[in-house]
Amino acid sequence: MLAMDQGVVEEWLSEYKTLPDSAVSAYAASLKDKGALVPALYKVIRENYSELLEPVCHQLFEFYRSGEPQLQRFTLQFLPELLWSLLSVSAARDPHTSGCIEALLLGIYNLEIVDKDGQSKVLSFTVPSLSKPSVYHEPSAIGSMALTEGALANHGLSRVVYSGPLLQRENFTAQNRFEVLTFLLLCYNAALSYMSSTSLQSLCQISSRVCICGYPRQQIRRYKGISTRMTVTSEFLVQLLTGIHYALCNGEAELGSKALDDVLYRAQLELFPEALLVGNAIKSTQQGAALKSNTKEGARSIQVEITPTASRISRNAVTSLSIRGHRWKRHAESQEVSVDSEAAPGGVAIPDISVTGVSSERMPNGESLRARSDGRTYPDGETLGGASDVSPEPRSHESSTRGQEVRRQKSVRRMLENESSGSASIGRSQH
Repeated sequence: MLAMDQGVVEEWLSEYKTLPDSAVSAYAASLKDKGALVPALYKVIRENYSELLEPVCHQLFEFYRSGEPQLQRFTLQFLPELLWSLLSVSAARDPHTSGCIEALLLGIYNLEIVDKDGQSKVLSFTVPSLSKPSVYHEPSAIGSMALTEGALANHGLSRVVYSGPLLQRENFTAQNRFEVLTFLLLCYNAALSYMSSTSLQSLCQISSRVCICGYPRQQIRRYKGISTRMTVTSEFLVQLLTGIHYALCNGEAELGSKALDDVLYRAQLELFPEALLVGNAIKSTQQGAALKSNTKEGARSIQVEITPTASRISRNAVTSLSIRGHRWKRHAESQEVSVDSEAAPGGVAIPDISVTGVSSERMPNGESLRARSDGRTYPDGETLGGASDVSPEPRSHESSTRGQEVRRQKSVRRMLENESSGSASIGRSQH
């Protein structure tokens, strides 16, 4: 550690002790203007054997205990680095060098699990309902939901999940270590929008280290730190993924993508379903999405794809309104056709559509008159030869009378043909 950095840290340690209570808010607002302080504090935390580590941890705890929101956020920005220091020392089995860091983390944990009156907090979370709109979905885009008796009974009811009360912890053990660290990451994620780029980078880096140390992927990442495998839990990885998702969408696309892949790699090895679900969901949302990699400053946000509103839905979409309009239109057309058929006179020919290209007219009895080459017409039921014996003039008789006349003429013609053929045979026999 350089002497200049050491001087910055020592000055920071001394000036807060002399501040009156009325000047704490103004002092908290002025910390962001000290550009050299945060990098110097990171160097102190990373050096486990630094003589300034213990007073720095004590000062950070005083900041958090003061209750000033800006001072609490100042302490929280170092939480990823503090977690890595604790886990790396625990993996190296050298707990004597992390006593002050353990005290700081346990102090923050014990302060957060109780309210101002000292009563244990019970955290609550409302499970989203598909029947109510949110920033993630629109109920109208899902489609009609079955109105069953159970659905009606649960309509308007919200399911709330509770967590807590949590127990006070005096020291870290193998059983409670990740319970405490997971809760601390939950507190860190609650203030993600206030974290600096340096803190987000530290979160991504320690996420990769925790997940790949001791595995073949460590050689791919070319990390030359400790090579001991660290035990993790699914809940701990889920909290890491929450911070990584925010970093991905707020200027840390490269580090965030690597951290996401490393966490998914570890979740696959450990078969953690919760971490796999959250990690794969984040990865699928990043495919084809424009990350805000060039806007490290400005508003902090997580990109969410909003369901299209009704104005963006295609006009050709099949809806209940369009089906109703189609039915009314079809009903109106059928009424017009029936009115036209009733208005047509009985003896007027009705035009017929021919698919053979031969023009014809439809008669009231259902037969058609086809046009001949000489301009005359003949019924479908007669041959060309028989049509010459029938008058070509339009007929106005009833359908039954016309049918009987046609059949009578055919029978007379057959009788004449039989008689002529009979007389001819008798004449040949006489000769």
